[in-house]
Amino acid sequence: MGRHRAELLKTRRGVALWPIVAVAVVAVLGLGWFTWDYVSGIVDERAASSSEGCPEGEATLRVAVAPSIAEPVQQAATAWAAQRPVIRNHCVLVEVQAMDSAMTLQNLSQGWDQAKVGPPPSAWLPESTLWVNQLKAANAALLGSTPTSVATSPVLLAVPEQAGAAMLSGSSFRWSDLPDLAAAGDGWSRFQKPEWGALTLTIPDPARNPASALAIQSALAGSSPRGRGPVTTEMLSDDRIKDVMNRLATANIAKPASTTLEALVELGKVEDLAKAPFEAVPVVEADLYRRNVGKDGAASPVRVLSGVQVGGPTPTADYPFVALAGELTDDVQVRAAQRFSDFLKEPDQQRLLAQQSGVRVGSTQERPNPAPGIRWAATPEALEPADADSTQQISAAWASSGAGAQAVTVLVDVSRSMTQDGGDGQTRMSWLKKALRGQVERSVGGLFGLWEFSRSLDGTKPYKQLTPTKPVSQQRTALVDAINGLKPTSATQTYTSVLAVYRSAMENYEQGRTNRIVVVTDGSNDGGISLQQLQTELGKLRNDDKPLPISFIAFGSDVDRAPLNQIARAHGGTVSVAANGRALDPALSQLLAGNR
Repeated sequence: MGRHRAELLKTRRGVALWPIVAVAVVAVLGLGWFTWDYVSGIVDERAASSSEGCPEGEATLRVAVAPSIAEPVQQAATAWAAQRPVIRNHCVLVEVQAMDSAMTLQNLSQGWDQAKVGPPPSAWLPESTLWVNQLKAANAALLGSTPTSVATSPVLLAVPEQAGAAMLSGSSFRWSDLPDLAAAGDGWSRFQKPEWGALTLTIPDPARNPASALAIQSALAGSSPRGRGPVTTEMLSDDRIKDVMNRLATANIAKPASTTLEALVELGKVEDLAKAPFEAVPVVEADLYRRNVGKDGAASPVRVLSGVQVGGPTPTADYPFVALAGELTDDVQVRAAQRFSDFLKEPDQQRLLAQQSGVRVGSTQERPNPAPGIRWAATPEALEPADADSTQQISAAWASSGAGAQAVTVLVDVSRSMTQDGGDGQTRMSWLKKALRGQVERSVGGLFGLWEFSRSLDGTKPYKQLTPTKPVSQQRTALVDAINGLKPTSATQTYTSVLAVYRSAMENYEQGRTNRIVVVTDGSNDGGISLQQLQTELGKLRNDDKPLPISFIAFGSDVDRAPLNQIARAHGGTVSVAANGRALDPALSQLLAGNR
């Protein structure tokens, strides 16, 4: 026995045990230290909050929230405040401000009007990432974090109850069927109601109504060779996809409602479908629930509307929470936004969101009750949404489609500074050409004109018209040739050139269309008339019967945006910031989308 034991010990001596033990001890100590550090951090924060107060004082996290979920978010904020959260020695308070997402976007991107809407937020919770994409296109520097979804809600087709009963008992249809259904003179025959005649849609501006934008995405995705999303930039240049978009836009009523809510209110008044101006509008399910129970701030509903789940990839609003950045937002607020976003995703808060707002969350199947007109049907096939750039391009393409497609005149800077690096080893001019070509290639219809400006481009004139503002279909090749021929020259005489383009656009105004001017510049005015002279002359030319907004894209970091803001605000336009070449196409797409 002793000999065997000695041999066993002798064999084991080949591997020293002390290094293994040392590593294990270090690992345990390290784990213990990290655990202690994490726990002590929580304890210290709670101790600071409960006994010593807040050494650095209080910090306020203001959150602008879509009205559809503002009430439960406010309750969640109260619950979070009761925990006395402390971040970097600041006691954090949460203020929830219910604000229409379009208004929030406008104030964030064009300068927060504190006198009208109160203090600016440091976080935002809109209905859809589509709003965040627009803010990114306007000025990506305003985003302080990656948006994360706290709830979802599918897009339905809202119709009067009798129409809903017919649709639900008749043949199924997909979003991609809508162009044909709406174009047919007897669209209701598909649902055994020929006496109702045509099935008429209203699709409010997708740039301002997420339900419209998402429904359009699903119709395009379902019409693609893959039959599903996401919709891509390449798809938008496909003639088949452009045809689907144009037919869907043409089927839209001549003067669609400005907002989905406005359309829902009007739809609720319909008595006779055969005489109704329209019978259907895309809507986010949670918004339809609020309309039917009178919780959306509008007049009480006259009649309940039915929500019909359409086949194919289901478009979905995703309620993203995102921290904001800027001069008035600091690190404490960004961290607080992340913490509060995480809190909203906890089971109790998720249940609150679902029960009160009718949004969908993964942790519970609870729904508001009663919920007239809502079936809460399962969504087996979710639409994969388009990326941030493509969403802007879709809206721009939509604005160029249909009978009322807009008339756009684009004025571009060809000064010497456009030879500077625009990112990824390409000049600013290269990026500009790429963005312009993309717009022309994806344009479904509408009118598009191109001017350039610098100095002495046409004799002594610092500007030159390259193509008139005419239908793209008549001059697509000429537009591409003009874009390819752009060459940087000398200085930047912006004001003189803007005045010339404005005068020309007024003289050639297209009645019955949205007319707009978009200016892309990478520098400040250098010579020519002054800002005051420009404003005076524009004032003389202005005609309220011919609205003509002037919008700018400040390309790069060398642009003085203050005078551009003055011009834009005085004439109903906006100023977007494209920090580099990659940001130029979405910024241009967003401005070309505009409001129809």
